Amino acid sequence: MSDQSSEPLLLLKRKTASTLDETIERCISEFGWAQLLQAVLVSLSWFFDAQQAFISVFTDTPAVNEWSLQDASSILIGLPASSFFIGCLIGGLALSTLADTKLGRKNMLVISCVVMSITGAITSISTNIWIYSFLRFLTGFGRATIGTCALVLSTELVGSQWRGQVGIIGFVCFTIGFLSLPLIAFVNRGSSWRLLYLWTCIPTMLYSILVHFFVRESPRWLYVRGNKEEFVLTLKSITTRSSLTLSFFGSFIEFEDQEHNNSEESTTSLYSTIKMLVEKKWAFRRLISVMLVGFGIGTVYYGMPLGVGNLPFNLYLSVTLNALSELPASVVTFFLIGKLTRKKSLLGFAMLSGICSIGCVIVKDDYLKELQMGLELVSFFSACTSFNVLLIYTVELFPTCVRNSAVSMVRQALVLGGAFSPMLVAFGRKNRWLSYGVFGICIASCGLFVLCLPETKGRTLSDTMDEEEYKEGVFVC
Repeated sequence: MSDQSSEPLLLLKRKTASTLDETIERCISEFGWAQLLQAVLVSLSWFFDAQQAFISVFTDTPAVNEWSLQDASSILIGLPASSFFIGCLIGGLALSTLADTKLGRKNMLVISCVVMSITGAITSISTNIWIYSFLRFLTGFGRATIGTCALVLSTELVGSQWRGQVGIIGFVCFTIGFLSLPLIAFVNRGSSWRLLYLWTCIPTMLYSILVHFFVRESPRWLYVRGNKEEFVLTLKSITTRSSLTLSFFGSFIEFEDQEHNNSEESTTSLYSTIKMLVEKKWAFRRLISVMLVGFGIGTVYYGMPLGVGNLPFNLYLSVTLNALSELPASVVTFFLIGKLTRKKSLLGFAMLSGICSIGCVIVKDDYLKELQMGLELVSFFSACTSFNVLLIYTVELFPTCVRNSAVSMVRQALVLGGAFSPMLVAFGRKNRWLSYGVFGICIASCGLFVLCLPETKGRTLSDTMDEEEYKEGVFVC
């Protein structure tokens, strides 16, 4: 009897959620200058994120030499880079739900940038490998949620038609940030490695101030959290539609107020979003699948740039070429994201990356070195494209109430793959199968888990678990 009586309420919730989604789409579907400026300003955080993610390529070796650790074990040599990724992993797990619950996307982005920049600047005064590694850990901990918050916030500020393209802005900024590293390192090649941290961290502090004063919070998050007035004000600030008033949203705002106390999305428990993802079988299945795919991509995405020093090429040129290969990956994703099916494209690029990575082992240094470098670049390009598609795919797979947490968990899976990469690169100095061989096998095998996921191309974003569960049922049927 209770199940039958609850059916009208569930139908009303789904109708209300659909109305909300349609209303937001109607308000922000016309992509204007205000939305573009917001998206670009938010996405700039990826620029600074990339610098800290790959700065160890140029700073770890001089630091090791400064403390006379050239002959130390591979584990000790790879410790700073691994510490950074472990910090990212722990920070992501500890902070992932704050953007969905207490703080919101914008505040979490500001805090992450501030922590990353301060700890990064302090890293420049490290006195030994242990302090250096610990500070790299703290930098990774603070940096953990930057990309997640930036991606989710920027895509929630625009309509579904522009979601993929806006997401790519962040990836382009990440590429430019990556490209800036070899340039800064080359200009300062006669100076201490410590200057690299100052050159990259001080601008990040200034950027954090800009975000705090000029970026708007996600309207979807504001509505889900019950802040209706700011929700309307935010929509008014990013759209040219002058008819927006609080009464414009009256019908479903009134319904939301009535159901606010009983709604699972209104809970304020810090880890309630993780609980929601685990309790729903369809959500847990999706989360595990995308995290496994992310782990495989992460081993190649973070491992390849760290491992180019093992190839017989100039370090500055190799890193620059790897950074440049991210640009066509972003361009491909930008122009094709509206046409590519998520599942087939992810699977195809993961397989291609794995094959080319193994090819780097099979092709010997003494023969066709250019082919070897070409295979490395194609593998990294494919991993970059997979990285881009995976994050956009994850945004589409989960509703607003848990979206940031889900994307963050996937980012942590990517980072977990990256955490193993420095050790594999260190071991791969003597046997390349232990680096590039493992990279290739990992991304190819993990990529197969995309087959467990539904296709989301062309679907609108859901805001509640009920709404997404309804779509899941329709999809299965």
